Amino acid sequence: MTHQNALTSRFLRTISAVCALVMFASGVAAQSTSLHELVRLRGQGKSELRGFGLVMGLPGTGDSAKDLVVARPLAKLLENEGVPIGSFDELAASRSIALVMVTAEIPETGARADDQLDCYVSALHNPKSLAGGRLFIAPLRGPLPGQGVYAFASGPLVIEGANPNVGRVRRGAKMARDVMNPSIGGDGTITLYIEPNFASWTTSQLIANTINQHRIGYDDDAPAIARAQDERTVRVIIPQAERPNPANFIADILSIRFDPSLLDLPARIVVNERRGAIVVSGDAAISPALIAHGELVVTTVTPPREPTPDQPDVRTHAWTAIETNARPVETARLQDLLTAFRRLDVPVNDQIAILDMLRRSGKLHAEIIVD
Repeated sequence: MTHQNALTSRFLRTISAVCALVMFASGVAAQSTSLHELVRLRGQGKSELRGFGLVMGLPGTGDSAKDLVVARPLAKLLENEGVPIGSFDELAASRSIALVMVTAEIPETGARADDQLDCYVSALHNPKSLAGGRLFIAPLRGPLPGQGVYAFASGPLVIEGANPNVGRVRRGAKMARDVMNPSIGGDGTITLYIEPNFASWTTSQLIANTINQHRIGYDDDAPAIARAQDERTVRVIIPQAERPNPANFIADILSIRFDPSLLDLPARIVVNERRGAIVVSGDAAISPALIAHGELVVTTVTPPREPTPDQPDVRTHAWTAIETNARPVETARLQDLLTAFRRLDVPVNDQIAILDMLRRSGKLHAEIIVD
């Protein structure tokens, strides 16, 4: 009898695994999110290199070499190149250089020697413009004192925004040594950190369950290897057979795909005050509320009134909706408020302030993220 029960139990586990695989295969078309998009491995954080440098070749728009803070590094550079000067007065007429801060970001996956990264240049003194200049070879060090030189930056500077004293050197920082970010613990585990925008107990538990179900597809006797530790952390045990060469295991785990709607993320409004941009998720909602702001007075109505010949729905605005087969109840959310914004041409910064006050009053049912 015991043997029969064991066979029955194994049969049921096999059927469950087959069903899971069938469900997974049938949903591949709809499951467009991979685990790699939601998490990073422990130890794989971005890091920044920094250093000081000189931008040269400016058409009279650089710093004044009368200032010792500029004359000293220029004199030192000339001395290193075999052209010593007798006095700082010899440099006083120069306006073709600028003292700058140079930074480069090492990605989460690290960098190898000879990799080329973009670097960013910001004026430190008071030039008129860095446009047309070229960054002279600048050593880049780690963010902590005594970490040594990791890269050297140089190349033509490109001004990308409205500020002429900030620019970029594309692929200008060349790595001088490896920067490797560890990802595997000494106990044969990997730790997955969920990106902050997706963090929740629902997400961490979903990821752990998905990993465990994925492994059952390979072996119905496989024990659970993933466990949610908190809202942002999932710990995964590397199977003993995979530990000598864990790369395939990690790649397999990070490539798992699933339906993003299962994440059950909260409604969100993302605002960027500097760029004057607002993005509202489709499930953001507003409760009935009265708002007074300058000439703006709006009372939300649920459900919205139907347009009539006497009161047609006329739309002239800079807003546009991004919809994916939205149902009528969804398209009505925030509609009255956004319509008032359009008609009265409320500035973006004022719109952000109104949305924030609605959230503080408990009438706006969405999380506001300031980008």
